[in-house]
Amino acid sequence: MSERGIGLLGILLLALMGPATAQPARGWTAERCDRYARAWPEALARFGTQGLSAAFLEGHAEFIASGCRARRDLCPETPAELAIADAMTIVAMNAGAASTFLPFTCRQ
Repeated sequence: MSERGIGLLGILLLALMGPATAQPARGWTAERCDRYARAWPEALARFGTQGLSAAFLEGHAEFIASGCRARRDLCPETPAELAIADAMTIVAMNAGAASTFLPFTCRQ
């Protein structure tokens, strides 16, 4: 992994961790979605949107807007989509979200 990728992961991990305070009765799905949604703009700022298709960006926006509950089956098709999907997967898993939480799935 490049220095840029490692630096991005560190920044995204810090953004996801947030303050270590108890969350009363919010629910784990909502909490991990909030963490994931906070990391997404940072990933876009680091990676940029060049090489990300409109369908990929729109599908991802719908996933977040649904509270991370909608099954989007977003399949990264370009090198840029794969790079940002990989980074978001690592960030989500380091924040305690299982890989099945993510919208990235390739059925073929």
